[in-house]
Amino acid sequence: MILRNTIAGQLVLLLLIYGRHTLLSSAKTVANEQMSLALPEPRAYLPDAQNLDFVYHDHEELTRFLRATSARYPNLTALYSIGKSIQGRDLWVMVVSSSPYEHMVGKPDVKYVGNIHGNEPVGREMLLHLIQYFVSSYNTDQYVKWLLDNTRIHILPTMNPDGYAVSKEGTCDGGQGRYNARGFDLNRNFPDYFKQNNKRGQPETDAVKDWISKIQFVLSGSLHGGALVASYPYDNTPNSMFQTYSAAPSLTPDDDVFKHLSLVYARNHAKMSRGVACKSATPAFENGITNGAAWYPLTGGMQDFNYVWYGCMEITLEISCCKFPPAYELKKYWEDNQLSLIKFLAEAHRGVQGFVFDPAGMPIERASIKIKGRDVGFQTTKYGEFWRILLPGYYKAEVFAEGYAPREVEFVIVEQHPTLLNVTLQASKRIEGVGAGGPSYYRPMQQVPQHYRPGAPPYAAAASTDNGIFSTISNGLNSLYSNIFG
Repeated sequence: MILRNTIAGQLVLLLLIYGRHTLLSSAKTVANEQMSLALPEPRAYLPDAQNLDFVYHDHEELTRFLRATSARYPNLTALYSIGKSIQGRDLWVMVVSSSPYEHMVGKPDVKYVGNIHGNEPVGREMLLHLIQYFVSSYNTDQYVKWLLDNTRIHILPTMNPDGYAVSKEGTCDGGQGRYNARGFDLNRNFPDYFKQNNKRGQPETDAVKDWISKIQFVLSGSLHGGALVASYPYDNTPNSMFQTYSAAPSLTPDDDVFKHLSLVYARNHAKMSRGVACKSATPAFENGITNGAAWYPLTGGMQDFNYVWYGCMEITLEISCCKFPPAYELKKYWEDNQLSLIKFLAEAHRGVQGFVFDPAGMPIERASIKIKGRDVGFQTTKYGEFWRILLPGYYKAEVFAEGYAPREVEFVIVEQHPTLLNVTLQASKRIEGVGAGGPSYYRPMQQVPQHYRPGAPPYAAAASTDNGIFSTISNGLNSLYSNIFG
């Protein structure tokens, strides 16, 4: 049975499965999501020195702020560490939500990651101010209240605290502090779809990979510095030879959505959508957005990994022309980015969301879903939930789960509110009397793939073997280019 765009049907199913308490919470979520367009714009916010001043915070200060905020706002925040850096600094994540300590059925998880390059700390400070803004505005700002009531926001202010510790304020270019304590660029340290990444995994990237494997993130932004642009996947390209000089875009099956998400950030930013170059010798970006590979290709980037491996739509947000500007400029950066940071997260409530059930009405965990024509898929949570950001239009979804017959369903996305889509899968055909351990069941596939990914280009394997002098030259040029820009 499929229920589309029917709130009553959604609530009945929730009542049968999860009981009255979750029903009331989910009813509120559905109603609030449909009210979101009528909300007033988020209010401008400026902190005072008693809360969080516009200065750079070292790791000890950052830790004290997060702990104090968690203690002061226990009903809105939860603090946890996903691991430690090479030098033993915690990789802190702050959850900000009206349900911070546990996942609430029907409420998507989103995230921001800052300071993956240690010498690009503007994003680190913007995320601390975003936390402060959320908790101090929840009871007075309708938009913030709606967002926190309907979303679980995970904020990792610094992914590279060791690199930050050796960076220098006022340094706009160069690579000092960019890398982790072992000299690895963390944004070149993830598995790559187009090219085998032979770089040794680092504790910081391993922690992030483990983190996103456990939480079904729907939307993500990674904050950088050195340019002013929203960059979207793919970051890499099938043709890696002399990749620094390749200017061809490398587009995902969800290119329309990624462009939309990037434009949401750029157009709500004070300057980004103007597309003005940071310097005369640096590129200008039309509407303040770019495809990553069209700017400059790279191997092992975090945004491609999020998307291909886990179906999480992540973009890279370059928010400062200077990598490590003077602290007195941070107030202006906050004013430029505040609205963008909020409006971007709200996009998690665009598209389709729902549940996958078995015939008894119980949720199916790890059901695989693919939107037809979009070969990068996603999975359901342990509660059978799923979300997918899509623009208005007509779509077909293919739903698979081990032990169940595959199913194709049709649905429509509208602009005003997310489409609610619940899918029931029937058990696969039973074959009686097979095997000594009891009856067996026919399965149309030997094993349901964990995630649907676009088929590997025939030249991808060849490209991954270019370990000679040409690859060395290309990698060197790429490193130089990324030290100058993001």
